[in-house]
Amino acid sequence: MTSIEKIDYANIGLMLISCVVAFILPFELFLFSYAVLGPLHYLTEIGWLHKKGYYTSGKNDFIFLIIVGALITLGFFKASDWLQDISTNLIYIAFLSSLILVAIKDNTLKAVGIILVVFSTLFFSDAGFFELFFAIYLPTIIHVFVFTALFMVYGALKSKSISGLLAVLALAAISSSFFLIPSGYNPVAPSEYIQKSYGNFAELNRNLINFFGLGNLDKFSIDTFQNNFKTIFGSIEGYMVMRFVAFAYTYHYLNWFSKTSVIQWHKVPKKSLMGIVGIWVASVALYIYKYEVGLKWLFLLSFLHVLLEFPLNYRSFIGIGQEARKLFSGGGNAPLSQSTPSK
Repeated sequence: MTSIEKIDYANIGLMLISCVVAFILPFELFLFSYAVLGPLHYLTEIGWLHKKGYYTSGKNDFIFLIIVGALITLGFFKASDWLQDISTNLIYIAFLSSLILVAIKDNTLKAVGIILVVFSTLFFSDAGFFELFFAIYLPTIIHVFVFTALFMVYGALKSKSISGLLAVLALAAISSSFFLIPSGYNPVAPSEYIQKSYGNFAELNRNLINFFGLGNLDKFSIDTFQNNFKTIFGSIEGYMVMRFVAFAYTYHYLNWFSKTSVIQWHKVPKKSLMGIVGIWVASVALYIYKYEVGLKWLFLLSFLHVLLEFPLNYRSFIGIGQEARKLFSGGGNAPLSQSTPSK
């Protein structure tokens, strides 16, 4: 059995463990994973992406994404009403501009392309899907679940691995199980601490409940707050969605750490590694002290790692297309223009 096969089968095991815990303690699992595994993931992935040049065509392209991340953070902390109002536009700009940073080498053409992306917000920002997709789904469930699944698909296609294909099928089956397998009991709402700590993510659950046709919850307001919270934290439908969310986030982190020997994010100078560990310990301590404090402390880092991964996401999309084309055409194993490992 090759090392890649061992990793694939280990990942299936990690999925099963995450699934079992998500069925039993979905809210608790999410809060633990986000506070303990999340910060270490952000720190190590950003460091690894930096070594890889962020998979953009220019050496300093990543600075643009850092600036956008800083502006989004300022909007989150309400430093400016204007920045707060355009936060969704900034995510949209970062996402589409990342394709330009990957596909175009000429700096002048890059600048023109980004200006056109910025200008396009005038036409799309009022669309019904705009805020839902770019502000709610893209930085959360699409990042941790959809992109992780696509990375796995690309890895299986590239290595022509049966074990990799089995891991992809396992991910699909386990994710479906949260909506197909009866809970077996009426869920009891978690503690007030858990509800308060998770409250920042409740909007994601509300939209996913509606998306999967499990309810029709209106936007949070004084009139809808009580009913929304009761559904999200105390109903079978709410638990279905929470199990999926908890599994998606937990496996997203575990998938990253399980591939350490392949990705080799740990091969950094000793001082850098000690710095990562120090920031991680401090971050976990803040979450333990008060969960909301931990969320605010790590907002920039958590959002920044999403933005900085966009170019890699596009590289993976391109890689999947190339591998699928070779598979159906019977072509050879022509390499990508820039190597893209399955994350």
